[in-house]
Amino acid sequence: MPHEPQWNHDADSAKRGPHPRTAPSGRVPQWVLDQDARRAEAPVFGARATAPPKPSRRRKSRRGRGPRRAWNLWLVIALLVGLYYSPGVLERHIMPAITPLVPGSNVPPRGVEAAADPLGRPPEGTGSGSFRLQESPDPAQDFVAYDPCRPVHYVIRPDNSPPGGEALIHQAVAEISSASGLRFVYDGPTAEGPSKERETYQPERYGKRWAPVLLTWSDPEETPDLAGDVGGLGGSDYAHVPGHPIVYVAGQVVLDAPGLAPILGYPGGPELLRAVVIHELGHVLGLDHVDDPGQLMYGGSNDRAKLADGDRAGLALLGTGACVPQL
Repeated sequence: MPHEPQWNHDADSAKRGPHPRTAPSGRVPQWVLDQDARRAEAPVFGARATAPPKPSRRRKSRRGRGPRRAWNLWLVIALLVGLYYSPGVLERHIMPAITPLVPGSNVPPRGVEAAADPLGRPPEGTGSGSFRLQESPDPAQDFVAYDPCRPVHYVIRPDNSPPGGEALIHQAVAEISSASGLRFVYDGPTAEGPSKERETYQPERYGKRWAPVLLTWSDPEETPDLAGDVGGLGGSDYAHVPGHPIVYVAGQVVLDAPGLAPILGYPGGPELLRAVVIHELGHVLGLDHVDDPGQLMYGGSNDRAKLADGDRAGLALLGTGACVPQL
């Protein structure tokens, strides 16, 4: 069942003009969404036409119909009593199985692409503690991550992309995949634009599965949160079935094309721009800012263009999330 989204937001800044404004992992504000109420809405049930009643016919009674009806009635009563005294059965097992089948449901069928075991394995941790994870909405769960037993699909909107922008995104995704052990699958270009109100399930556009991670090249006019020294935004939404871990199911990376494109004209520019994408993808997977200027996820200004030991340790941990085929 869908739960309120947990968007974790961040921005990297880059200078326009002869030099970048700040390093790609520079200090930036965090996006804070208030979409809880929207995700908690009940699914819309489709209307069903009622056929006209058929003429009644007299039937001869059959032996045994009375006892059979009584037996069926007792079964229904027993089921209702059981659900009354065990509401968790309805919430944990029956509703998650029924909801995806309801017309207009806001969740996909359960277990799409779910494998029995993780599709990859993160590298061994470095032992560095210089990383921070996004806060879990459930105090009993240490962190939220993507399901490692399924591929993480992603799409790119090519509009406004600087030269070589798509290649830099693919390189950043490969770096994140290697560090986390999560398997990423590119689904091609998309016409979908960035939105704070993005739906995590869009069957008309992406089929009956969770929506892929969306990466777009935008600008402050289309995405007002990119105004000022904000180079990018990144985060994910989560879903939850009662009795099972919360997992991320869909995310976004929004990049300030006019603000970041000038970086490509300077020495090492492509590496710096790729670092911006890696930084935002780190937030998509569940990393938060750190106070260590030696890490790419540092919340201030530095000149890092690659993941450091702390970044890699955090991503490796996020690659060990729970497999939840019930979603």
